[in-house]
Amino acid sequence: MSHSFDPHGGLVVVQAEVLGPLRNGVLRLALDTGATSTMISTRPLATMGYDPALSPERAQVTTGSGVEFVPRISILRIDALGQSKTNFPVLAHTLPPSSSIDGVLGLDYLRGQVLSIDFREGSISLG
Repeated sequence: MSHSFDPHGGLVVVQAEVLGPLRNGVLRLALDTGATSTMISTRPLATMGYDPALSPERAQVTTGSGVEFVPRISILRIDALGQSKTNFPVLAHTLPPSSSIDGVLGLDYLRGQVLSIDFREGSISLG
């Protein structure tokens, strides 16, 4: 099954549904093959009922401004690009208010599958 994206946009953005303890959320995640781990902004995570501050596990993240240690939490389920992952670990990090996305879908979500991106048609598939 293929999903559409804007092939002329700056980012390849995909929709992801995340199940939370309080409510579910539909997020806009940038597909990022340069990111080892999937990262979701703390604001939508908190809205869904996750509290990253309570996580004892931290991961080292290298950003443009330096090295930071951010919480790693396990989310109940994430659905994106026709695939589902349960008890999936994600990094929780604050994104700037001007950001048009809720996080990034990283290599940990893509591994073991075939990712096809067609920039002529603006379609992406994972399977």
